[in-house]
Amino acid sequence: MSDASTERTRVRRIPEKADYDRATVNEILDEALICHVGFVQDGAPYVIPTIHARVGHTLYFHGSAASRMLRLMKSGAHVTVTATILDGIVAARSVFHHSMHYRSAVIIGQARVVDEPGERGVAFEAITNAVLPGRWEEARHPSRNEDKATLLVAVPIEEFSSKVSEKDVGDEPEDYALPIWAGVIPLTLTPGTPEPDDRNLDGVDVPESVRRFIGEE
Repeated sequence: MSDASTERTRVRRIPEKADYDRATVNEILDEALICHVGFVQDGAPYVIPTIHARVGHTLYFHGSAASRMLRLMKSGAHVTVTATILDGIVAARSVFHHSMHYRSAVIIGQARVVDEPGERGVAFEAITNAVLPGRWEEARHPSRNEDKATLLVAVPIEEFSSKVSEKDVGDEPEDYALPIWAGVIPLTLTPGTPEPDDRNLDGVDVPESVRRFIGEE
C-alpha cells in the first residue's frame, strides 16, 4: 500500500479489489476517455463529466471560462475526480451475484487554475491527444481568443486509489446445480467507420491519427 492511500481514498467495500499502485491509476486515467469531477458549491454537491489528460503526476481538464465548475476552481476548491473503464458483464445464476468487470480510479486534491503559457500549451496538447492521439500535430491550435475563453485546471495526482474487479462468476454453492447459463460477457469500446464532414475540401483524406485510431495502420 503506497503513501497515496489515505483515510479518504482507502477502499473499504471489498478491499481486496483495491490497488494503490501509481502505475495502475495512471493506466486507467490514460485509457479512460471521460472522467467525472465532483465538487461542492453553496452547500450542494455536483458531479460533472469532462475530458481529461494526465501529464506525469498531474491531471488536466478544461472547459469554458464561464463554466460554474471551472470558475469555482479559481478559489482552489478541493475536488474528487473519478474515471471508470467497463470491461465486461458478469451474468451469474442468481440476480444477487451479477456483477461487472471494471477498473476505476479516484483522485482527491486541490484544483489549480493553469495560467502559465508554457504549461497551458502542454495541457492543451495532452488533452487533444488523449482523445485522438496525434491530432494536435494535424489540427489548428487555439487562437488567442479561444485560449482566453478556455479555463485549464490542474489537479495533483498525489492522493489516489484504484479498484479493479476481474472476478468471474461466484454463485452460491447450491446454485451451481441450477439449469441457468452463467458467464462473462466481455465489453470493448470499438471505433466505427469515420463519417467525413460535408465541408471537407476536395482531396483531403482521412488523417493518420484517425486511421491509426480505427486500426487501419
